[in-house]
Amino acid sequence: MKRLVIIGAGASGLFAASQLKNIDLEVIIVEKNNKTGKKLAITGKGRCNLTNHEDISNFFDKINTNKDFLYSSFYTFTNIDTENFFISKGLDLVVERGNRVFPKSQKASDVVDLLNREIICKNIKILLNKNVQSIKKENNKFLIKFLDDYIEADYIIIATGGMSYPTTGSTGDGFRFAKFFGHKIVDPRPALVPIEITNDFIKDLIGISLKNVNLTYYKDNKKVISEFGEMLFTHFGISGPIVLKICNYVNKGYFLLDLKPYFTEEELDKKLLSIFEEEKNKDLINGIKSITTLRIIPTLIRLSKIDPNKKIHQITKQERKRLVYFLKNLRLDVRGLRDIKEGIITKGGVCTDEIDPSTMESKLINNLFFIGEVIDVDANTGGYNLQIAFSTAYLASLCIKERLNEN
Repeated sequence: MKRLVIIGAGASGLFAASQLKNIDLEVIIVEKNNKTGKKLAITGKGRCNLTNHEDISNFFDKINTNKDFLYSSFYTFTNIDTENFFISKGLDLVVERGNRVFPKSQKASDVVDLLNREIICKNIKILLNKNVQSIKKENNKFLIKFLDDYIEADYIIIATGGMSYPTTGSTGDGFRFAKFFGHKIVDPRPALVPIEITNDFIKDLIGISLKNVNLTYYKDNKKVISEFGEMLFTHFGISGPIVLKICNYVNKGYFLLDLKPYFTEEELDKKLLSIFEEEKNKDLINGIKSITTLRIIPTLIRLSKIDPNKKIHQITKQERKRLVYFLKNLRLDVRGLRDIKEGIITKGGVCTDEIDPSTMESKLINNLFFIGEVIDVDANTGGYNLQIAFSTAYLASLCIKERLNEN
């Protein structure tokens, strides 16, 4: 009997194994952690954004790297196929804002448990706490060496992930294995990662969460990209959905944060004038608390060079105009991206030029496959990265099944 070894029991590795049924093949999953699905269990803040419900043709706009490489995988195993798979196995799903698909239970652990059950019922062996030291190929057999022993395989699927969240086991092992077989590795770097900001006032904004704001990134004083939505101030800078969407474009430069994007500066000035009339005898901070998040107001007042002890009726026209300006144009200077350890996913990985996009098989080594985050593909948040994991896993499993049927 032929043997397949899947290295890595994350989203792509578990899903690949779940697709291998009713075939004459021994399947072994090798995992360095003490349990499977460790990163999958915390994805989506523990809720697991499985995929996105929008039309599959729109997915390519959300892919940041090598989108053409994913055409075969996305159209062979679509987002609807993903939804149908999990529903057929008893997992109820819900579609939330932005077409994001989650388990109805809101528990990522339910996804991990489902995949584990699929593997158990197929009598697939899982080797936990097994750290692969090296992989070689001799006489058409792969030799997978551990610290104290080894196993042989006819097929190998590398599903080790990238280098983000190393505490979950993603430490770049797959890149090392691929490199040994002659594959080019595109330098791994963080993707979907928070951003460090240099402004001193950041320390006063820690923990402030903002909704319905517009964040625009500038490089060399030229507008690069703008996103609308939610963000968060942290002890080092900024994070949250719109920050993660923008981070792939960021090097140095700066952001302009618009706290009131529904208003032009002229409209906002009129709004502020109206508030000033109604609240003219109040302190400035208390009088304008309806205009934006209360905790950010002292910073805006300080930047506007207004005495915080002034009553509203004492505010000059010039001071009011400055306040309007900073409500619409709060500048945040970029220091850089946070470390790759804090990235939700890894940008970079095994070069797609050396992988067959219709099978996920290495173009250099027969019967060696790469799936999921180990490949140099990445996408925005919203369920797209897990769909990459599922679609590429499906293709690799399909190829192995077809190859077995040929023999």
